[in-house]
Amino acid sequence: MASFLSIAAARAQRQNGTLGAFAILEAMNGTPAGHPHGAEAGAPPARAQLGETRPYRVLHLEDSEPDHALAMASLQRGGTRVRARRVETRAEFLAALDEPWDLVLSDYHLPGFTGLDALQMLCARGSPGAPPVPFILVSGQIGEDTAVEAMRNGAADYLLKNNLARLAPAVEHAVAGARMRRAREAADRELEASRRRLSELAQHLQTSVEAERQAIAREIHDDVGGSLTALKFELDWIRRHAENPAMQQRALSALETVTHAIESSQRIMQNLRPAILEQGLVAALQWMTSQFEKRLGIECEFRTPAGDTREPPALPAGVPLVAYRTAQEALTNVSKHSEATRVVVDLSLTGGVLSLEVSDNGRGLGQADLAKARSFGIRGLHERASTVGGWVDLSSGPTGTSLILSVPLTPPGSAPAARGRDDTDPDDAENSAWTVL
Repeated sequence: MASFLSIAAARAQRQNGTLGAFAILEAMNGTPAGHPHGAEAGAPPARAQLGETRPYRVLHLEDSEPDHALAMASLQRGGTRVRARRVETRAEFLAALDEPWDLVLSDYHLPGFTGLDALQMLCARGSPGAPPVPFILVSGQIGEDTAVEAMRNGAADYLLKNNLARLAPAVEHAVAGARMRRAREAADRELEASRRRLSELAQHLQTSVEAERQAIAREIHDDVGGSLTALKFELDWIRRHAENPAMQQRALSALETVTHAIESSQRIMQNLRPAILEQGLVAALQWMTSQFEKRLGIECEFRTPAGDTREPPALPAGVPLVAYRTAQEALTNVSKHSEATRVVVDLSLTGGVLSLEVSDNGRGLGQADLAKARSFGIRGLHERASTVGGWVDLSSGPTGTSLILSVPLTPPGSAPAARGRDDTDPDDAENSAWTVL
């Protein structure tokens, strides 16, 4: 009884619960799985109810012609129409695998090899972990361990030759399960392709947005900024040559307005296309945090390893801009939502991974905040990070929120070379704060 239960359990596990309790009941009382009274002659299979009439293409690996005929007769009595071919040798089996089949039936004891060998040959033709078509082992006598091994290695089912009443239902279940698996794999491939296309679209949009921002910033600098600067010179000339004190005062007021407009245009240009990034990522983040503190009155500290304000080793193209935009978006969210009184921006480079952390002591984010239908800020950060192979982690609680951008700077599988000053110890953070381990 224990042996049959082990085989039934393996069969149920292999078929993902399709037969389930029926397989165990069959092992206990010998009734066919999925049928209360065994396989009756002419019982309509499930596919007939769906209007499918094409015979199954069955490759039968069997060295006994009478056993082959008996199996085909059992399938016919069960209402399963098949078009079968019998092969005996390893060479015939391998050659036949080049043709399309719906199912493989195999004896265990074969000339020069076994049914498990045939299963391995079949699995080698399919995706990892599953044969390309269902494989059912039909044998006169086989041990429990061998049967369980066959089920775990990919066999769809196992039957004894002296009890073929369950052959037709087993074939139906195996073929239906294989079709469901292929449909699921196709859906997974389509979903993955859809995700890839969506990611490529997001990357294209990010690139287009940055290009448009750069063009607008250039227009503001060349046209608006130049015109405002020229206007400032003209107003200053009027102020200096005016004899009427009231006119001088009005000119001075106009100069202040134009100066404010110039400062605003410069701020807009920095937000659109941060020219300060040409000075390096550290310089850009220092400027951003100081402007944030000055503009909003929120304490904002920028930190680097051991207080080192030198630029990190040369970063790949696109990484500085992604890090800058991430910090910009995080600080914008802090100013709008967090009600924080202190913000820390921490930049580090360790183990070949650039990390940028923006943390605050605000009220934190709840699940409702993250689930807002039109909350695209955090989603945009994830997409932006993916354009350079990075990712964003967000953690929040009652004591504040922390957003971490991580960008590997070393391609996977390659050994990063330590870069820095040759006369320093890379493990000494005081001597070499920026290290690539």
